[in-house]
Amino acid sequence: MPALPLILSFLLAGFMTPAALRSLREEGHVRENYRGRSLPFPAGWLILAAAAVALVVLAPLRELANADDVLQPEVGLAIVYVVGVGLLGLVDDVFSGQSRGWRGHGRAVMSGSFATGALKAVGSLGLALYVMTGRDFSTGEYLVAVGLLVLTTNLFNLLDLRPGRSVKVFVLLGLGLTVGAWDLHPLWALGLFAGGVLALGVYDVRERAMLGDTGSNVIGAVAGLWLVLALGTTGQIVALAVVLAITVYGEFRSLSAFIERTPGFRQLDSFGRPA
Repeated sequence: MPALPLILSFLLAGFMTPAALRSLREEGHVRENYRGRSLPFPAGWLILAAAAVALVVLAPLRELANADDVLQPEVGLAIVYVVGVGLLGLVDDVFSGQSRGWRGHGRAVMSGSFATGALKAVGSLGLALYVMTGRDFSTGEYLVAVGLLVLTTNLFNLLDLRPGRSVKVFVLLGLGLTVGAWDLHPLWALGLFAGGVLALGVYDVRERAMLGDTGSNVIGAVAGLWLVLALGTTGQIVALAVVLAITVYGEFRSLSAFIERTPGFRQLDSFGRPA
């Protein structure tokens, strides 16, 4: 039953989301997207909520019915990291100021201001340093895994400037890693959150909700863990170099502008959005 967390979290997120979005809108929790459409915000916490509710079934099933394969050993570290960065993203959604990007957060801190983005970056690093301990890594392997985890989390935050973009990249990355490594274990280990990402992704693409930093942080955290679980050291080094290069580009140039002027990327990025 290793697929059960993925299936259950997907179904729960699909069941909970319509009512939750109506409640957000009725309570005035909305924000305009890039086209000026007012959408329920932030909807990303529903990924965490679906995972938490799914554990009501999954945890007793493993403990009382001896279904050891229903929750993989890595689920614990995934819960710590994904929930942790999701909460940091929620703080950023609720209390963020005007600073954006690493440079903006750095300037805010140096000027004596409190930057929730800086808190999110440092807090994510602390969580990554913790969850990657005890995995029999050498010093170099440990630092590479931590760096890949933190930078991937941040990268999905940079990507989430258009509806559905972060979810599409997540799906393509997951497919590539699963087929390339020919291994379903990382998917089962992260299914508790991946199911919610897929369910909320439909609403994100269709511009019926905004995930916010809460959602993009969660998606990036799951993607980063997927990279660490699926790749060996060499693969992680290559992935780290790619993620770092995209992150640096995104700090100085517009990723959205690059996607808009690149055939193939432009069509994929707009696929599924309302006209």
